[in-house]
Amino acid sequence: MTNDIVISNQISLLDSLKIMDQTNRKLLIICEGKKFLGVVSIGDIQRALLDKKDLSFPVSQFTKRKVTYANESDNLDEVKSMMLKEKIETMPVVDRNGDLCDIIEWSQLFPAEKLQENKPINFPVVIMAGGKGTRLLPLTNVLPKPLIPISDKTIIEEIMTQFKSAGCNTFYISVNYMMETIKEYFRRKPEWNIKYVQEEKPLGTGGSLYFLKNKINSTFFVTNCDTLVDINLHDFVSYHVSNKNVVTAVSTVKTIHIPYGTIKTEMGGVIKEIKEKPDLVYQINSGFYILEPSVFNYIRDEQFLNITDLIGRLISNGEKVGAYPVSDGSWTDMGNWNEYLQLIRKKNSI
Repeated sequence: MTNDIVISNQISLLDSLKIMDQTNRKLLIICEGKKFLGVVSIGDIQRALLDKKDLSFPVSQFTKRKVTYANESDNLDEVKSMMLKEKIETMPVVDRNGDLCDIIEWSQLFPAEKLQENKPINFPVVIMAGGKGTRLLPLTNVLPKPLIPISDKTIIEEIMTQFKSAGCNTFYISVNYMMETIKEYFRRKPEWNIKYVQEEKPLGTGGSLYFLKNKINSTFFVTNCDTLVDINLHDFVSYHVSNKNVVTAVSTVKTIHIPYGTIKTEMGGVIKEIKEKPDLVYQINSGFYILEPSVFNYIRDEQFLNITDLIGRLISNGEKVGAYPVSDGSWTDMGNWNEYLQLIRKKNSI
């Protein structure tokens, strides 16, 4: 049985998120001793964050009331049927006493079959690849950042592969620095359907979108060329659509541990609250978004504009902009030397 995803009902929601990162899992099984209580998923933690819940609370307060699980007496065909019907990747098995006695993984029953997603997401993908990559100097003196290798792929191909696996086939790459090198590289890669947005001068991550105003007429993705976010794109799209957002930004949950007691004061130095060694939780902009084509109405020709400034315009005009939180371990900033080297080591160890 895979014990690394079994957690105590007293563990905090924040620590549950950290365990998901460590184990590279999106679901944990909650027990009190051996007694099976339920499960917590990355979606449950996302909802808690969006509802401003205190992540220091025990995970038992967020346990799903209705959880599908198998009984010890169920035969394998019955378990297979349940997992296929509900697309369950991890199935808890409970005995007659209510104790967790086994965990069945999708890969055990269907080793040659990947868990099927919904229908393909055929949204256009815009990749911002015009920057100079100064954080990766001196390497970017020789290669543009998008073409820096990661194992057998370049950084930008690593990103594009994730989208292609979800059904995205049309890519717009915004280029400026070393643009001819990027174009020449992809001339030898006919498997990619690429169209270029050529900036004669840097226009920022929002300003370069102006050139796509009459080319994209549907919901589309925008991502930096050094951002890799390991999320279920179908869930991301579903969240964006169901919330009727004009823009949804993927936010990364970052925690900062303060190794001291903190004091909050009111006017006159009166102490309002003291917290001992708290964990501060922030949502960081990952550089990955879903946008609706109506955003083009807020972008002017030849104007430098960062996408964060574009979002500010939308909010000021009463447009609905949302955040889709993911765990820290789901986000890799490949434009940072430390994270880039960690990713290289991880790829080489696979």
